[in-house]
Amino acid sequence: MALPLDAKKEHFHDRTVGIGKDFGIERTVSESIAWLCQAQDHSATKDGGVARHYSLINGWAASYPETTGYIIPTIMSYAEEHKDEALMDRAKKMLNWLLRIQFPDGGFQGGLIDSTPLVPTTFNTGQILIGLSAGAAKFGEPYLTAMHKAAEWLVSSQDSDGCWRKYPTPFAKTGEKAYETHVAWGLFEAASVSHENKYINAAIKNIDWALTKQRENGWFDDCCLSDPSQPLSHTIGYVLRGILEAYLFTKKESLLKSAELTGEGLLSAIEPTGYLPGRLDCNWKGTVPYACLTGTAQISYCWLLLYQKTKNINFRDAAFAANRYVRRTVCLENPSETKGAIKGSFPISGNYEPYEYLNWAVKFFIDSNLFEKKVRSSK
Repeated sequence: MALPLDAKKEHFHDRTVGIGKDFGIERTVSESIAWLCQAQDHSATKDGGVARHYSLINGWAASYPETTGYIIPTIMSYAEEHKDEALMDRAKKMLNWLLRIQFPDGGFQGGLIDSTPLVPTTFNTGQILIGLSAGAAKFGEPYLTAMHKAAEWLVSSQDSDGCWRKYPTPFAKTGEKAYETHVAWGLFEAASVSHENKYINAAIKNIDWALTKQRENGWFDDCCLSDPSQPLSHTIGYVLRGILEAYLFTKKESLLKSAELTGEGLLSAIEPTGYLPGRLDCNWKGTVPYACLTGTAQISYCWLLLYQKTKNINFRDAAFAANRYVRRTVCLENPSETKGAIKGSFPISGNYEPYEYLNWAVKFFIDSNLFEKKVRSSK
């Protein structure tokens, strides 16, 4: 396929110039928030959701229910901190769209809003539950009812051992997914709002099941969208965050120890520049020559949590380096479609969502950088 000129230019820049200037946390995050607003306004389906990505090949994509769900708490938190009512209204617009597309039984579809087949999926429902829980906590109804419907659907569709097998996404390789601890996190969020013990029990059951997939060095089997032998840093970030959220909710020290194992394994993979390979094998060795920037940002957030709970400065320093690396891939002098946006891969031609700027990458980038800001201010 012949690449458009803009894609060729970005590919050449990444391959020859590499990472650029660090514009700092506040300015870069501000531009990233503005990009998410653009992604909502320019979604190809113009429905209140957030466009999945901007592509240098195909332009703006349709809205993506899954990631719109967990973008909501990021937007709400930033809006509250900056007393930005217009931004809070955007979050409500996202919530209202999700209410309109929820299936009667409480589940949500996989893929983009215009994807087929139109079927409910476990993972996407769990991610949207994170947003519905934030909406319910802030605004109450009608988001509270929608939250309960989604949580009840997840509880009722869970297998007895804690795994979810009945409603897999049709857009990933089939099989068990350890990273659905990120679904358990959604249930913990719903339980924080409603205090429903069955949500807590289902979430813990899934975490316990996922930990049967963890090896002695912290690496997880069955933890990738496409190739479990070399999982994406993105899905490693998912499984680790779910375990950490379970620890924060339950205060079980064994969960913190499990998270530490994975966090320490990841420490062995990061370079002093902050570069983290986009895929890692069972010995924590990189297997690809590109960074999955989403995963780097997710893992940075997890390292910061681990630093707070363990006071191990190696976690803190790795997180700072990782965040700085991702910030240095963000251009604030680009056209508006990519200004403040985060690439799927660096270089942009890497095999994780090549030539695309992803809404979930931006979300995790914002979260991790704002967390770093708090950690630095608390020294």
